Amino acid sequence: MKLPALLICFALLVALAPAADPVPIPEKSLAVKKELLFSDEFEGAEPAKPWHKVVSTFAVEKGTLKGTQTRDKDVPSADGKSVVKAHAAVHGLEIPTKDSVVEVKIKFDGATMIDVEFDDRKYTESHYGHICRAQVRLTGVTIIDERDGNMKNDIYEMKKDPAKKAEVAKLLVGRGATCPVKLEQGKWYTLVVETVGDEMRVTIDGKPSGYLKSSGIAHATKSKIEFGVAGKDGYFDDVKVWNAEPAKR
Repeated sequence: MKLPALLICFALLVALAPAADPVPIPEKSLAVKKELLFSDEFEGAEPAKPWHKVVSTFAVEKGTLKGTQTRDKDVPSADGKSVVKAHAAVHGLEIPTKDSVVEVKIKFDGATMIDVEFDDRKYTESHYGHICRAQVRLTGVTIIDERDGNMKNDIYEMKKDPAKKAEVAKLLVGRGATCPVKLEQGKWYTLVVETVGDEMRVTIDGKPSGYLKSSGIAHATKSKIEFGVAGKDGYFDDVKVWNAEPAKR
């Protein structure tokens, strides 16, 4: 039986190589919510204490958290000895999880990408402790296993050599998946990211919108949850984080 287009993700070589076989998104939740670890409706003038800046700029504005990418191009460092790379704006939470459910309302207002990322700064075998993430764009949801994929130390270094592009692409097979969606600028959506074992599932307004099963997602200590915005501007509201356990399937 042919599945609806919305319920199909395409496994990607994260380096944007051609799509591989389609993967169906589970219709039912992967996770059962346990205790609520954190919530924030941004009613104060400043973000709650657990928040911290990773790559500025974020600000509380009219009861929401607004992110704006300011590092939009590579520039020389202050001492002129290195280069400060372009990077999305990132705001983080020190909330250790293994399996979790993250729910947040998001709105694109010029942003090109909004994401939810999991890191472990004490993990030294991937660049900056990157573990996995779910990226949302107006046209699709991409889930990436970074620990065992594009941020794994040896692969990260190989990516710097154009001659190794094909070799890198082979190593990244199955480490990412993209599912097409159709979203609009200026509209609020409820994004839910479920992480259970080696699986991550995304829903938008309750609709299955992304799925990936890959070994790095199972990293036992995801010590940080980070929210990112590329472009200008992206908004977050009503953030909630729960511990979770696998749902019966």
